[in-house]
Amino acid sequence: MSWIQALILGILQGLTEYLPVSSSGHLAIGQALFGLDDGSSNLTFTVLLHVATVLSTLVILWKEIVWIFKDLFAKQSWRKYCNLNDGTKYAFNILISMIPVAIVGFFFKDKVEEVFGSGLLIVGIMLLVTASLLAFSYFAKPRQKENISGWHAFIIGIAQACAVMPGLSRSGSTIATGLLLGNNKEKLAQFSFLMVIPPILGEALLDVKDIFEVGFSQAMDGISPVAAIVGFLAAFISGCFACKWMINIVKKGKLIWFAVYCAIIGIVAIIFA
Repeated sequence: MSWIQALILGILQGLTEYLPVSSSGHLAIGQALFGLDDGSSNLTFTVLLHVATVLSTLVILWKEIVWIFKDLFAKQSWRKYCNLNDGTKYAFNILISMIPVAIVGFFFKDKVEEVFGSGLLIVGIMLLVTASLLAFSYFAKPRQKENISGWHAFIIGIAQACAVMPGLSRSGSTIATGLLLGNNKEKLAQFSFLMVIPPILGEALLDVKDIFEVGFSQAMDGISPVAAIVGFLAAFISGCFACKWMINIVKKGKLIWFAVYCAIIGIVAIIFA
């Protein structure tokens, strides 16, 4: 992998992790175009890019993260959910949203990995599903609720679990589901980006275990230190930009153009599958 390829893939990952167009789908398309089919090195590079995008979330939403932890460790009554402060309830909702994706990760990880290796056809189909979700949420106009409930957090978590399919956008699925449930646009975008941090870090830890099983030198075969650093920085910088931009886009409700984009890229992927 050259540093130019790493740069392009890093930018793709950083932008598409937050924009509702599927980072996994675009990475699969990019790697196919570059002819990068070495599973172990691709896994290592993907882990680096995911960690970079998590860091970009921490940078952009640091105020919300500090608020959650301050409330979480503040003196309060832990007897009932309704007696907890807002930050602690928010943290609990993030934990609730993780239940579906944890079930998929523990019991269906091998099946999901098989799907990731099944070519561009499934990516194209899932991009069309993403386009449909975004279009549906754009035209549906439910009355917005101020706070995300635990029940809504669980349903949004189911959408996130479904988005492990390559080509089905995680941010697109979770934001579209939340909008259809009638949640506040700005708070929904922030919740969507914060709720993905624990699953991504958990998946990265599992992948690191796999990397060390095959041997670090073998896992890095084909990836130079320069390419790894360039890809990481590209994903981090573009992720910071995309995270902030996407929050503003959701607030303005202009997701329909991403639906059009996903539909076009999905059709192209199916044609060239």
